[in-house]
Amino acid sequence: MKRLTGKKQRLEDVIHGVFLLLGLVTIGFVLLISVYLIISGIPAIREIGLIDFLFGTRWESTAAEPAYGILPFILTSVYGTAGAILIGVPIGFFTAVYLAKVAPKRIKKAVSGAVSLLAGIPSVVYGLVGMLVLVPAIRNIFNVPDGASLLAAIVVLSVMILPSIIKVSLTALEAVPKEYEDASLALGATPIETYFRVSVPAAKSGIAASIVLGVGRAIGEAMAVMMVSGNVANMPSLFQSVRFLTTAVAGEMSYAAEGLQRQALFSIALVLFLFIMLINAALNFILKRKKEG
Repeated sequence: MKRLTGKKQRLEDVIHGVFLLLGLVTIGFVLLISVYLIISGIPAIREIGLIDFLFGTRWESTAAEPAYGILPFILTSVYGTAGAILIGVPIGFFTAVYLAKVAPKRIKKAVSGAVSLLAGIPSVVYGLVGMLVLVPAIRNIFNVPDGASLLAAIVVLSVMILPSIIKVSLTALEAVPKEYEDASLALGATPIETYFRVSVPAAKSGIAASIVLGVGRAIGEAMAVMMVSGNVANMPSLFQSVRFLTTAVAGEMSYAAEGLQRQALFSIALVLFLFIMLINAALNFILKRKKEG
């Protein structure tokens, strides 16, 4: 008996060591990416100037007198992500509540399969469908010269973040103990009141995690956004072609010559990385305060 206990203990120690190693590898990759971006991005910021780089409104990297202002990219990324969250989060949240608590099994199975299919569609397919269907529709409906715009990017991003929000929120809602709902119903609450006043608060950490994943997907998307946004370095406007931080890097890195232009693209990547970290930290801080309150 003691021998078996000793074998189990050694096995648990090995598994613990493997998990610890994997966690350290993950942290190491994050640190490696951080250090690389800082080393590659700081020289351009020093040469251009932090104020001119962050708050400049002109990006003309290939001009005779180049300008490297990324304020249009920053504002476009902020507006595009905010718009996608405003549209995608309510749709994803209410869909998850419906599937978890209201939908019949057949409908739940069919919709869950469709959501899983959405999650598996490559970004370039979203961009292709948006370019061939959404962009002409915006041009015709709103009578604008070109449908490739910030609005098209927001709509595409809204659809792309739905799978993350729905699947994670659905898992969190299904994990809520049934006794919570039974107690609420026994006290006279209606099913809808029970779902939104008992089940949703009990699953708020999982729902919040889904929103964080959605924000990360919206900020980090490049290919689909590049195909529907026009990829022009304009100040953000709903019906005007724009360029995001991600598309600025993806669009020029392939032909950027060695020197300041290439370094400036690494600086954009550094700003994007810090932007994502700031948003995640802010969301975690808000959630922690709500949990403590």
